[in-house]
Amino acid sequence: MLTALLIGFPLLGALIVFFVKGNAARNFALGLSVLEFVLSLVAFAMYKNNPACTQLSFNHTWVQSLGINFSVGLNGISLLLVLLTTFLVPLIILSSYKNEYENPSSFYGLILIMQMALVGVFAANDGFLFYVFWELALIPIYFICLLWGGEGRSRITFKFFVYTLAGSLFMLVGLIYVYNHTNVEGLKSWAVQDMYNAGKSLTADQQGVVFWLIFIAFAVKMPVFPFHTWQPDTYVNAPTQGTMLLSGIMLKMGTFGVMKWLLPIVPLGLERWGNTAICISVIGVVYASCIAIVQKDFKRLIAYSSIAHVGLISAGIFSTTQQGLQGAVMQMLAHGVNVVGLFLIADILLRHTGTREIDKLGGIRGMNGNFAVLFLIVLLGSVALPLTNGFVGEFLLINGLYQYSAIAAAFAGLSVILGAVYMLRSYQGIMLGERKDNHLTFGSLAATDKAVLIIICSVIIAFGVYPKPLNEMAEEGVKILLSNIK
Repeated sequence: MLTALLIGFPLLGALIVFFVKGNAARNFALGLSVLEFVLSLVAFAMYKNNPACTQLSFNHTWVQSLGINFSVGLNGISLLLVLLTTFLVPLIILSSYKNEYENPSSFYGLILIMQMALVGVFAANDGFLFYVFWELALIPIYFICLLWGGEGRSRITFKFFVYTLAGSLFMLVGLIYVYNHTNVEGLKSWAVQDMYNAGKSLTADQQGVVFWLIFIAFAVKMPVFPFHTWQPDTYVNAPTQGTMLLSGIMLKMGTFGVMKWLLPIVPLGLERWGNTAICISVIGVVYASCIAIVQKDFKRLIAYSSIAHVGLISAGIFSTTQQGLQGAVMQMLAHGVNVVGLFLIADILLRHTGTREIDKLGGIRGMNGNFAVLFLIVLLGSVALPLTNGFVGEFLLINGLYQYSAIAAAFAGLSVILGAVYMLRSYQGIMLGERKDNHLTFGSLAATDKAVLIIICSVIIAFGVYPKPLNEMAEEGVKILLSNIK
């Protein structure tokens, strides 16, 4: 029942926020999102005490004739991603306090609706319900980007919408095909375990077709090469909070979907096409890293770095090794936190200096030493320095990939080197040296910006030094996942 509450509470909150006038809407949204985070911490404590706790699952018949149920539940992996979602949304809302948006009640209401859909995606145990939440998550972010985005937002947002909608339709076809092969006492079923059994009953050729139908949707959402072309423009054009939602949480829908709704359904398809998926994922790592190196706009640089990070996560997942999958979960959590911090830093730079162009900045450390330290901590987490949160997942990912293929691990490992190149060079250009423009000023950080960065930096260090609570839960979830794949 608690899982259903985690889904319903943000929806109820959104309905309230829609009717709140002015900037009070963001205060209501922030308070409601903090309460949602508290609920997720309660769920975490209940799971740690008893993983089989009935309060963490809910099942109610929806369309009995079609075998559709409102079935939701949390396991180790999905609970971690729900925690990530409920942790980041309050920070995303808090980071917006220095930005003025027209019609704030709609803006913050849409954020809460998106949170509801994201939690639903991670908790759904019914294939049709999963698809419904998957599509629901697209609607609020579409309007956030369209209504509050930058110049050229109509064209860029339309491209994003078409890409993701087309991918989703491929997935729907694949899920329906598997559903039509279910047979539970003579009836069809969308239940996740029944879908697993039906998928495994297909021939290798059939599983290969289903593999690509479903994988395309997840590849677009993550995105991985060559399905990534919508991402850089969308990330740069979207309002900062929209970019944070897209990069920090929404792309995790794709990686999570591969783990829960692709690998266990088509194990023979994975055997046939998994190596291809790893290949394009690794290509994406190197390709995006090289493009990030030559970027002049810091926000666009972060967008390409995100493609590189998610390519490594994707490769680790398709290795289907314990370490690869476990590293993917840990890196999803780390990337979500770090990339939100980086996009906030890009927004702070724009608000304080009027530009994100690296070549036009410089010497900011001398104007605000506190910001320089916070920026450096987030950056080091992103480049996976030992004792930061990024190191744990990246180490496990490369380890798991090495067990699958030393060559794949070698190329994927370039993300560590190339990531250090473009991130440290950008830090040097922005924060160090002399001011490029003598009229450039920076000033003090706003209290809300400082609070968000301090929280993010604390998490980066805390879970880099002591990742055990999250790592143990990820390990348990991955073991269950592997038992369903084999």
